Amino acid sequence: MDAASAKTAAPVLILLGPPGAGKGTQARMLEEKFGLVQLSTGDLLRAAVAAGTDAGKAAKAVMEAGDLVSDEIVIAILRDRLADEDCAQGVILDGFPRTTVQAQALDALLAEGGQKINAAVSLEVDDAAMVTRISGRYTCGDCGEGYHDEFKQPLQSGVCDKCVGTAMKRRADDNAETVGSRLVAYHEQTAPLIAYYKGKGSLKTVNAMLGIDEIAGNLSAIVEDAIA
Repeated sequence: MDAASAKTAAPVLILLGPPGAGKGTQARMLEEKFGLVQLSTGDLLRAAVAAGTDAGKAAKAVMEAGDLVSDEIVIAILRDRLADEDCAQGVILDGFPRTTVQAQALDALLAEGGQKINAAVSLEVDDAAMVTRISGRYTCGDCGEGYHDEFKQPLQSGVCDKCVGTAMKRRADDNAETVGSRLVAYHEQTAPLIAYYKGKGSLKTVNAMLGIDEIAGNLSAIVEDAIA
């Protein structure tokens, strides 16, 4: 790949962070600001299955058998998706890669199109605070508006500010014990990945315990530098 190709290749960003760190919220904000496309593993699989692509058919067969979709199938689906026109401005990967083997396969895939990981951003959190943040959240079952026992309660208890619905609900796994276990698992699984991208010189870190707008500002600065 020559210098001109490197300059014009669509940027690829990775957001790393445990459940509840705000990856989805921040990815949507980056999409709007920079014209990037958020790609999550779950959405990619569902779309490929619905479209009936070769890789989608392979994924469907595996999932219907109750097995985990292989890295090779995920890479094939991602290869197809990156070729779509809307990805020409760049993408944000959320949920992939999860292991160094996947990261190496991703590097090889991107190299095919003269791309690379421009930045792997780790959203750093305080585990104890995350347990409080996640275990206290609930949503309106009618419109999906989010609330929190401590940080954002509706003006009228049990009544949604947005749609006046009263069907409030919590995810069964949003409890302190489950959240704590998920955080431990995340750190164990992701530590090698963080080391991998640090070794590549593409790792960036952002304090994800700040306010949403402040986090967005710090992320935007990283993205602007990465795609310059």
